[in-house]
Order: sequence, then C-alpha cells, then structure tokens
Amino acid sequence: MADLKLPKLPDRTPVRLTITIPPDLKQALDEYLTLYRVTYNDENVSLTDILPAMLDAFLASDRGFAKARKEAGTVP
Repeated sequence: MADLKLPKLPDRTPVRLTITIPPDLKQALDEYLTLYRVTYNDENVSLTDILPAMLDAFLASDRGFAKARKEAGTVP
C-alpha cells in the first residue's frame, strides 16, 4: 500500500468545484486519484471529493502562509 500524505477522507457530502487547469496538472491529479483509489480501495471517490482535502493539506503545510495569517490575526 502506498504511503500517501493525504489520509482517507471522512464520510461527507461532496462539494462541487469548477476550475480551469493546464493539461499536465490534470494528468497529475488523475494519476494521484488512481493511486488514492488503489491505496484506499475506494473506486467511488472523485477529484471533487479529494481536491478540498488536498488544498487543506497544502495550506496547512505552508509555514509562510501560516505565519502570515497569524501575523494578520486571521487565525484564532
């Protein structure tokens, strides 16, 4: 089983997301989704299911962003 940074998503209502991305990013996201499905044995998950969690994980790991938010007082 792959050791993914993103844990299995909790059961929740999906959120609709519409964005425009370059083809190479779409390919990488499709590859990640395939690996996610295999890792967690979940063929029903879609990109719109995992993208919010991926974005949350990215923002949470960005120390510069966290520091700026803290300095701006936008984080509790």
